[in-house]
Amino acid sequence: MSVLQVSDIKKKFGKNEVLKGISFNLEKGEVLSVIGASGSGKTTLLRCLNFLETADEGTISVNGEKIFDGKNSKRKNDAELRKDRLHFGLVFQDFNLFPQYTVFKNVTLAPTLLKTDTEENINKKALALIKRVGLIEKKDAFPCELSGGQKQRVAIARALCMNPDILCFDEPTSALDPELTGEVLNVIRGLKTGDSTMIVVTHEMGFAREVSDKIIYMADGVIEEQGSPEDIFENPKSEKLKNFLSKSLENQIKED
Repeated sequence: MSVLQVSDIKKKFGKNEVLKGISFNLEKGEVLSVIGASGSGKTTLLRCLNFLETADEGTISVNGEKIFDGKNSKRKNDAELRKDRLHFGLVFQDFNLFPQYTVFKNVTLAPTLLKTDTEENINKKALALIKRVGLIEKKDAFPCELSGGQKQRVAIARALCMNPDILCFDEPTSALDPELTGEVLNVIRGLKTGDSTMIVVTHEMGFAREVSDKIIYMADGVIEEQGSPEDIFENPKSEKLKNFLSKSLENQIKED
């Protein structure tokens, strides 16, 4: 059984149809990268999965349980939405850390408030995660004392501390200088284990090719192509994907 089943998700903002019917499955332990030009609907898709936006149509199922059905006109209350969001952890491109709290407090705040475990277990897990992302010496530091790469690593530890079924990244390196990008990508690479299921919206083509089990290329609100990294990068079929990869390579050469 797939850990995530997404079927025919559609989303409009006014007359602008951003998602025009997105469908895919994700197995436990798989890494899915979502690539595409700005405005193709990648971030909107993530926001619909995390219930930061409500899709207009379609269904979302996690571990066989349907948690969203566009045909059900009854809107969920806040408590129900919070429960559904717990299936997903979201790492934003601009970190979204609480500036008034230390690294340790940022990581423990949500599970403590939601009482997901005992305080002792939450604290123990938080310290292990902070160590895992290489920041144990910064556990008592505040966000203003951290580099952008360090902030993003804290954000990853914070998301993991909630034990999500699926960890989602929205352009996790787009707000970072090139020299800091590598440290964040290395942390994400380290999460690629048998039990970490991830969706990564990224513009880092080399990273997507190296880490992904599956890749979705989105264009104009639809999945233009999807397949293995070899399918996407070595045997692209659509002209849109060929042009996108060509431009991405040109930009990388310019940056280098």
